[in-house]
Amino acid sequence: MDRPDFVRQSRRRFLQNASAAMLGAAAMPISCNSKSGRLNLIVLVTDDHRWDCLGCMGHPILRTPILDRLAHDGVLFTNHFCTTSICMTSRATIFTGLYSRCHTVHDFNRPLPECLFPVSYPMALRRAGYRTGFVGKWGLGGDLPEKDFDYFKGFPGQGQYFHEIDGRRVHLTRILTDQAEEFLRGCSPNQPFCLSVSFKAPHVQDGEFPPFQYDPALADLYENDRIPVPQTATEAHFAALPEFLQKSEGRVRWGQRFATPDMYQDSVKGYLRLITGVDRAVGEILKCLEQQSALDRTAILFTSDNGFFLGEHGLAGKWLMYEESIRIPMILWHPCFPPSQRGQKIDKMTLNIDIAPTILDLAGLEAPSWMQGRSLMPLASGKSVPWRQEWFYEHLFTHPAIPKNEGVRTERWKYIRYIEQDPIYEELYDLENDPVEEHNLVGISSHLQILDGLRARREKWIQSLDNWKLESPR
Repeated sequence: MDRPDFVRQSRRRFLQNASAAMLGAAAMPISCNSKSGRLNLIVLVTDDHRWDCLGCMGHPILRTPILDRLAHDGVLFTNHFCTTSICMTSRATIFTGLYSRCHTVHDFNRPLPECLFPVSYPMALRRAGYRTGFVGKWGLGGDLPEKDFDYFKGFPGQGQYFHEIDGRRVHLTRILTDQAEEFLRGCSPNQPFCLSVSFKAPHVQDGEFPPFQYDPALADLYENDRIPVPQTATEAHFAALPEFLQKSEGRVRWGQRFATPDMYQDSVKGYLRLITGVDRAVGEILKCLEQQSALDRTAILFTSDNGFFLGEHGLAGKWLMYEESIRIPMILWHPCFPPSQRGQKIDKMTLNIDIAPTILDLAGLEAPSWMQGRSLMPLASGKSVPWRQEWFYEHLFTHPAIPKNEGVRTERWKYIRYIEQDPIYEELYDLENDPVEEHNLVGISSHLQILDGLRARREKWIQSLDNWKLESPR
């Protein structure tokens, strides 16, 4: 830790400095010249970060000037989803490009299978000559893979937000930023690199109060703002849930974070401050890239592992197939995007299974045919390519108060099935006419054909995933 701790500053001063750092970086000439001839890659993953909590996604209060600038000069995917809304499963999916059923990481103790870790995107890049780094929350079970990366500063479990370093109380986002910069300063222009930064923010600090532990330097942000309460965050919407959801872990955590108006304001402001802290960290990483003369040959992906309820349906947490839980941010910035490609907003349904194939594509490597996702580069390049019309959701984590659920999401319809309830409980939503999922159409005779069709599609998805086989790594 050779950098000073955050200096307390006003909101205006912070936003001015952050914007200046990013604007300066973005103004650099885009040459894509590299002694190695290959792009460097930075993969930034936040934790529990829902899709609409970015300035560029229209949030009315949240300030994220750095990420907004990346989206403005890159490509913003506005309909990006996780195929399982829980951290360890989603991170395994990001690493492998596989659905949960196929990589089998359903709980916190399960590492990636021995056959899969060597073919995950970091290991594939390392074999291809990349210098690999990992910083932050590892998110998977098993021993930490310290020897499998050229630079590894990952930690197990959730980690703590505050650490005592040289007599100072330092926020985790600050520590991860310093570690990312240390990795970048150790890179050579003669060797491409891939750095994965896995933030804990904006995840809560489970079991502690306050739950959203932001850096005190950001305490003045949003202090005088009033956070709007979501349309479905009412007792009436909660009362409409089946009893097993009313008694679920999502309601328990709602009581810990959102149970009163003051708790709601404090918790959500803390959540937003953690996101702004990540935005600032990204700005510092970009500045370091500029100082290392590496920005013009580095592609950057920004996403999250899953979404997060902010009181919708009377719930907190994630796990369920509602939009707030499954929709996540996705930004791709490429130094060689021509002006015609920058600033695109792509509304095709993209998934976390697409991350690994995209990274390999950016590195000039062919994604293996066993990966279930697709590279996003054809979409980002403005090509007219056939794209998915539906996808499968699954949440198979075993927990007494988190119901297992599966479903199919199309551009218009969503089918949810709680697979362990007796009798089976189902939900059907017309997202075109009911985007906040207020009206369950199961039992409405006029929608029976649609319901039966989606039931059949779920069965076909399960059959297809159960028949998946890993090919021998090339």
